[in-house]
Amino acid sequence: MRGNERLEEREPLLGTAPVHHTRRNDDGTKNDIEDRKDPAGLIATASIDDIHTEARIAADEEHGHSFFKALKLYPAAVGWSLFFSLGVIMCGFDPQVIGQLYAVPRFQRDFGYLYEGNWIISAPWQTGLGMGSPIGQVLGALFAGYPMEWYGRKKTFGVCVICTTGLIFLQFFARSLPVLLAGELLGGLVLGTYAVIAPAYASEVCPLALRGVLTSCTNICFVIGQLLANGVIAGTEGFDSHWAYSAPFAVQWVWPFFILIGLPFAPESPWWLQRQGRFEEAEKALKRLASSDIDVKPTLAIIIETDRLEKEIETGSTYWDCFKKINRRRTEIAVGVYTIQVLSGIYLVGYATYFFTLAGLPTTQAFNMGVGFLAVGFVGTCLSWLLLVHFGRRSIYNYGLATLAVLQLIIGIIDCSPHYDQRPSIAWAEAVIMVIWNFIYDLTIGPVCFVLLCEVSATRVRSKTIALATAAQALAGIVMTVAIPYMINADQANMRGKLGFFFGGLAAACFTWAYFRVPELKGRTFQEVDIMFERNVKTREFKDYVITRE
Repeated sequence: MRGNERLEEREPLLGTAPVHHTRRNDDGTKNDIEDRKDPAGLIATASIDDIHTEARIAADEEHGHSFFKALKLYPAAVGWSLFFSLGVIMCGFDPQVIGQLYAVPRFQRDFGYLYEGNWIISAPWQTGLGMGSPIGQVLGALFAGYPMEWYGRKKTFGVCVICTTGLIFLQFFARSLPVLLAGELLGGLVLGTYAVIAPAYASEVCPLALRGVLTSCTNICFVIGQLLANGVIAGTEGFDSHWAYSAPFAVQWVWPFFILIGLPFAPESPWWLQRQGRFEEAEKALKRLASSDIDVKPTLAIIIETDRLEKEIETGSTYWDCFKKINRRRTEIAVGVYTIQVLSGIYLVGYATYFFTLAGLPTTQAFNMGVGFLAVGFVGTCLSWLLLVHFGRRSIYNYGLATLAVLQLIIGIIDCSPHYDQRPSIAWAEAVIMVIWNFIYDLTIGPVCFVLLCEVSATRVRSKTIALATAAQALAGIVMTVAIPYMINADQANMRGKLGFFFGGLAAACFTWAYFRVPELKGRTFQEVDIMFERNVKTREFKDYVITRE
């Protein structure tokens, strides 16, 4: 760790005003040329020192705000952040519906075949249907990075919601597996964009004190979508008509209706507007996000200075730039923490009800257990906000991941008990541990993943970094979607709870990686994070590192 000078006492990190672009001449000397318009009057009469003072004020205020004070000062930022997260509910709802439909009798009869006196959906078709959404999300997530930078977060969100509205018709009217697969694949193309847009927008409209909680809301929206899917399926699974599976698909039209009504009034990301040189609009957006007594000019100053710093250290703004030396470590962490969600066993959530039936629970109790399973996850995510306010991201993530590994291994051990079929208490024990597992997941690595995604990525490549991480997570999801039906189905490996050995082992390996690679970013502005990665600070030194001027 260099120096012992506190951040608020040091000189500015940057040595030039944000209205200049510093370029080196052929002889190595600096040549400052003015290449930007005056940002909304921010520096019309200000000196370079005044600009630095404005940026320091913003940094000091960000560090000085408590969670509840920031909540009071930035109510609109909270509201619009949650509004953009509504798309993630659809992202959680759709794949969950498919996973739960495998246990619906009418769906089994209309789309399945008889096996030993029971109607089931074959493992290949379960794999195909399950892969529709993650394959679409890989392509959709990677595609989202472009329009988000070309047209902004708001317009991209609106177009995606309109597309989702139309594609739901395919699922609603599907009466064969190929048509349903097409609906899942095309729908997944759009759904993948929501998991990129929501955390990126939240991180760019919220102050430091609120950033952790509001970026973690991406996870609770996934849980809400999954919970609603289970609730709807539990309410319709007894129907003896196509409405047993058509009604859940129709519910998806609710969210686009409300989103399209409110979206015209939403402010655009001030970070994106600043990068387009639209400083007046950026200032207006900041004013809309804050209470009326907040002076937003210091915030605009630090946005401009952070952008300048990233230009000077050449973070870039393309997908290729995510793999440059300056960004490579940050991209690795983002991809790693998101992919670990899959490797630790989260895809079992989509098969929860089906897993409970295979474990030996009656169908009705399995559906009730499935709803309770996700309800507990919802409570866990809400409680995670308390952890995020009081504890560091690294601690929450690593302790949570270690606990998940242990719980999965316990499930595997229990499943090895003799006379399994004659002891229903074993099935209940496995189900209860799975519920506890889901609670710990949504208390720790589930929400913290999205916080780390936003905090670890450079602002100029944030949408690209989140898109890459989302695509990598979806690719891992494709592998699990192929593997899980074959591991869990009665006509295949029939592993039941022995899946705990598989996912427990993977989670243990992931914990080893996270311990050495995931840094502590709590309480750091984006500018500070840029500096620490540029200086190649060691992982375990991030928490106590004091930034000094070089």
